Amino acid sequence: MSGASNPDTTELLRAWAGGDYEALEHLTPRVYRELRRMAAHFLRNERSGQSMESTELVNEVYVKLVDINQVSWQDRAHFFAIAARLMRRILLDRARRRMASKRGGALKVSLDENLTIGSERASELVALDAALETLASVDSRKAQVVELRFFGGLTMDEIALVVQVSSDTVKRDWKTARAWLLSELSNHA
Repeated sequence: MSGASNPDTTELLRAWAGGDYEALEHLTPRVYRELRRMAAHFLRNERSGQSMESTELVNEVYVKLVDINQVSWQDRAHFFAIAARLMRRILLDRARRRMASKRGGALKVSLDENLTIGSERASELVALDAALETLASVDSRKAQVVELRFFGGLTMDEIALVVQVSSDTVKRDWKTARAWLLSELSNHA
């Protein structure tokens, strides 16, 4: 890879998107640790033995990221926003498979400041996804804020970079979206 001896993550992402696979080799150790943090953030409330480990989730995300073609990585935040979306999709697919094997049960979702979901996660995760899809049709930015915060574990400042608004706007969006989701999920319980 040509250029600076220690390029930043955004430069490596852009070089990789441009076909420089040596950039991917330099990028991997930088983003892997952050992807593990994101996965651990989401999976921390899973019961032991009931779900995938953060390493497994990161590996699935990484394989999908490497297979993505024609992405013009804007910056580090853009990369992690896509990673958060992939985590969401992977976890939803697993939840749907679990639900297909065992139907029934009451839906109980509790959302707190960190938007964590209780113990019966499969049906709750699917319900949350449906509510997020509805929210996205009403206000896509608020849905994106929830996705990045809940599935990606991004901070308010990191989310502000991704959605290109102020941190205060992200905080308002988070508060409004959380209240909307609580209402929407309680209507379907």
